[in-house]
Amino acid sequence: MSAAWRDPATRADLLLRGGRLIDPANNRDGIADVAIRNGRVIAIGTAAQELAPKRTIDVCGAIVTPGFIDMHVHVYEWVTNFGVPPDAAGVQSGATTIVDQGSSGAWTFGGFKAFIADPACTDVRAFVSINVAGALQGGMEGTTLHNPGMVHVDSLVRIAAEHPQIVRGIKCHWESGGLSHWGPTVLEKAAEAGRAANLPLYVHTGELFPVNEANRPKPSAVMGQVVDYLKPGDLLAHVYSRMPDGIMSTAEDVPGWLFEAKAAGVLFDLGHGVNLSFRIARKMMEKGVFPDTIGSDVHGDFNSFHDFSILDYSLVGGMNKLLGLGMSLTDAVRALTATPAEVLSDPSLGHLGPGARANVTVLRPVEGEWTFFDSSRERLIVHERLLPDLVVMDGEVITPDCGLLADVMAPSERPRGVTRPSVLVSSAATLAAQ
Repeated sequence: MSAAWRDPATRADLLLRGGRLIDPANNRDGIADVAIRNGRVIAIGTAAQELAPKRTIDVCGAIVTPGFIDMHVHVYEWVTNFGVPPDAAGVQSGATTIVDQGSSGAWTFGGFKAFIADPACTDVRAFVSINVAGALQGGMEGTTLHNPGMVHVDSLVRIAAEHPQIVRGIKCHWESGGLSHWGPTVLEKAAEAGRAANLPLYVHTGELFPVNEANRPKPSAVMGQVVDYLKPGDLLAHVYSRMPDGIMSTAEDVPGWLFEAKAAGVLFDLGHGVNLSFRIARKMMEKGVFPDTIGSDVHGDFNSFHDFSILDYSLVGGMNKLLGLGMSLTDAVRALTATPAEVLSDPSLGHLGPGARANVTVLRPVEGEWTFFDSSRERLIVHERLLPDLVVMDGEVITPDCGLLADVMAPSERPRGVTRPSVLVSSAATLAAQ
């Protein structure tokens, strides 16, 4: 009898057996078992089998990856009218860590921490808005919420210092609306705050706020200016946006400034959202431009309250679209795990080496034709999808309800008969009911 059987303290709590382990941070891609104890990974492969697990889950035929990290969500539920429940966007959608982008500001972060991040099962982080209020109603009234007078650099730096585990970056914008009213002033202040707090910026791209038409910038001239304000590790959002003032703009070829930015260490996030273009994606992929990180930009209807009936994209859906467009599975997993963990400066995330947090996403391949759509309703037909089958969160096994994954799953494919909700109850109530 092995020592593990004789001594319960040496046994694994959980063994994930027989899956294809894809762990780009550790250069692993092959069949391997994963052993977990006390919320941490303790062994991989043959060594894992010798730890006499208390519970074994057979994941043969499935893909096992480090827990997905969604770099762009909006989950300040009930404060922002478009915030979705954090666990609906997180563990119930296949992600173990989610990063809220700018829903809270320095003056509203306390509520975000107390009522969203702390109670959630999902690991919730925040890139706090450069403006003190955050997003609020739709986040759309840029001249009210996002003007330079709403920026208090010292307040943001203080919040970041007080809550370093949650506050991992700064959300700001670079688009025609803000530029037409006050030029680069807000981004300049965001860059100042980023340097002072030693945190990355996450910069929205593509027209969002009301534009002063008398001072509208030329769309093709917008993005080439942004690199001057960024430092290595900062991120530009919506890499495949169809907006005329977005990263690709109206050009037929990838702009030269983009390659300069990449060479300077600037990262690009998918930021799926409502402007993803397959046409733009193909043009960029042909030139080797793939997202460094993958964020869903999951949110509710900007023009309603707590209404998710029009939500037709997701993190897992975005991953499947990227695969269908030609991104490799290894690179997609890296963009969902290792690279965002580096952005968050958290070595316990993004890999499944011994000592890592036992955050795991298990994907089930499903064969059969499926049609995806982009924001212009262009079709992308695939013949295999990867769907979240299990999530392990700090060692605890969760079967995701997939309630927000209408873009990638039929209702009959969701556990427990979950159908797509137009309005969801709060995440706390959802978990309590399970």
